[in-house]
Amino acid sequence: MGIIAVFVAAILGFSTGAAWYSALGSQWMQAVGRTKEDIDADKDKTPFVIAFLGALLASILMHHMFTMAGIEDALRCMGYGAGLGLFLVAPWIVLHYAFANRPKALWVIDAGHTVAAFAVIGLVLGLFY
Repeated sequence: MGIIAVFVAAILGFSTGAAWYSALGSQWMQAVGRTKEDIDADKDKTPFVIAFLGALLASILMHHMFTMAGIEDALRCMGYGAGLGLFLVAPWIVLHYAFANRPKALWVIDAGHTVAAFAVIGLVLGLFY
């Protein structure tokens, strides 16, 4: 059951990005200096492949960590997932964005996505225990 849980969690974690950036698309485009026309003209699927692989790797690691720590309750898994996103990954995103002088709005959008996606991955993994 672990492999199924990991793949379902990765798919739903990846899908969180679709919902997140659909809701915040105009703010994100403004923060990165792109237009809808730029996005529509870009046919490269590589970022989507990388995003899914990232969600898959995060799901594998969270599954391993939760299993080793005996964390099985869905809400606890969701909380730990959100915590990993908020206190581990988001600070590194912000660190890189600060040195690159990226807009603060982009920090909030991308770090928020990480927290939401990690919470979803944690929840899904917890539902499989």
